[in-house]
Formats: sequence, structure tokens, C-alpha cells
Amino acid sequence: MAAFTSLPDLALRTVGGSVVAASDESFAGKENLIRPGRPGFQAGTFGGKGQVYDGWETRRRREPGHDWAIVRLGMPGVVHGVVIDTAWFTGNYPPHASVDATAADGHPSPAELERAPWTEIVPRTALRGDAEHHVPVTDPRRYTHVRLNAYPDGGIARLRVHGEARPDLSVYDGLGLDLAALQNGGLVTACSDEFYSAPNNVIAPGLARHQAEGWETARRRDGGNDWLVIRLAGRGVVRLAEIDTTNLVFNAPTAVALTGLTTGGRDSREIGLLPRTRLQPDTPHRFRLPPAEPVTHVRVDIYPDGGLARVRLHGHLA
Repeated sequence: MAAFTSLPDLALRTVGGSVVAASDESFAGKENLIRPGRPGFQAGTFGGKGQVYDGWETRRRREPGHDWAIVRLGMPGVVHGVVIDTAWFTGNYPPHASVDATAADGHPSPAELERAPWTEIVPRTALRGDAEHHVPVTDPRRYTHVRLNAYPDGGIARLRVHGEARPDLSVYDGLGLDLAALQNGGLVTACSDEFYSAPNNVIAPGLARHQAEGWETARRRDGGNDWLVIRLAGRGVVRLAEIDTTNLVFNAPTAVALTGLTTGGRDSREIGLLPRTRLQPDTPHRFRLPPAEPVTHVRVDIYPDGGLARVRLHGHLA
């Protein structure tokens, strides 16, 4: 699996992504492209339009051209790679696909997006049926929308757009925000263990519906403790920490500690934010933090192991 898949999916429906327009969706809806989870399939399930597919499928083209779908990224940002998944499409997948991207201000309509200037970030690429295609992207620019092109027609189950969020934080000028949140540009940059689930889950939007939607480590046998490091949306002052162990009933940590980190030359140092503090299982905890100087990262130590559903670090950009 490509390394870029460890980065969040910027297009995912659960982080606010939307398929805003498509050239055609005669057989299966465009919205399926960004649904969470693996595509499903049940043979012999026929509707009025044919076999039901968990993906996007267009009609058979009888004229020149190709099909396309435009996706608004739930988290605008820098794309590091895409996954084009043709799961379950075997005799009806496009033989080739490409991906374009654009950066659009405000809230453009589908018609305005069709007229926007687009940049190719994934060149025309050969596809196989019922397969994931991992394609790295080296373009360092920030984008808000991507366009998936299918040549000439057919079905694609999922489009994953992995990268780093780069939101417009100017709307928070003078206001507080969650400095750790994925949608605000936070990112887990280091982690001691991710045996059961990915650490970036703890800063994902919304509430965890079950323990797999949080971060959970293996059982430690060495006397140490597990930890992760969150790069904040920007240098800021953290005033309130939310540590949520919801759904972690018999595998919650017994305690947590928070340490602020600053980066940059000789001034790099550690700043205590929350001393080792007891946690309860299956419980959202809120801790007011004493005044402290701005930090760029926060290290979350859990003792000795276990999992967290969510971590929220509310404060102000410096």
C-alpha cells in the first residue's frame, strides 16, 4: 500500500466532501464515490436500471467524449496521492482515468466549476477491473476541488484523495477554534503504536460511533506508555482539552498527560499543559488548561496503553 494512504482522505463524505456534478450517473449514483468504507456488492440484485453497484457508473457512450465527476474536497489542501478503486466492476470499468484539480474561492456553483481553470494532477492512467490503483501526486499547490475523468465511460467504485488539509483559517480571526482538528489543518505526525486503528481518527470530525473510529494500541508488556504527537493547525495557545474515551470500556487508558512542543531552531522546547491526569472509561473529559505560551505541536501521552475516541484542543491562533 502506498505511503500516502496514511494521510487523511480529503474528499471523504464524513469530513464534508461532496460530489457536486457529473456528466452522467445513469446506472449508479455519483455520491457513492466518496462514501466511507470498502465498496459492497451482492450479485443478482437488479433494479430498474440493472445490477445495483456501490459506486458511480455511467451509460455506454455512443458519441465522442468521456465522463467526469467533480468532487468538492471536505478539507481543501495539498494532495499527495489518489486511489481510484474499480471494486466489483469487471466488464464495465473505464480502461483509463485521470484527475484534475482546481482552487476555487467561496462557494462556486457546478456551472462555475465547469468553467474554472483545471490542472492535471494525475495523468491518463490505465485501469484494471476490480482493483485499487494508487497514484502519487507531487503537485505542492492547495486545491479545493478535484475532477475524476473516466475514459470513455463505465464504473468506478471509490475515489480517495489523500493529503494534508490547508483550510482558510481567516474566518476564525479573533475567535477560538479546535487547533487539533483535521479539518482545520491538524495532523498526527508521530505515534508510538497504531495496531488496531489509525491515530488521525482522534482528530477527525464528529463523534466516534464505535471504538474502531478512534485510536487504539496493542497491549504493552514493556512497562512503557503509548503516545502521539499532533501538529496544530497553526502556532497557538491551547486553553481547553477534550479527551474522549467513549466506546472504550475495557481498553481505555488509566491516565493522560499533555505536553506542548515548540519548533524552530534553538528555541525548541517542551511546555507542560496537563500533568498526568486520571481518566474514566467510556467518558468524554474536559480540562481547562492554565495560561501558557503558544505551541506548534502537542504530545498526548496515555498510560499505559489503550485507546482514545477523540482529542480536541481548543484555543486561539497566535
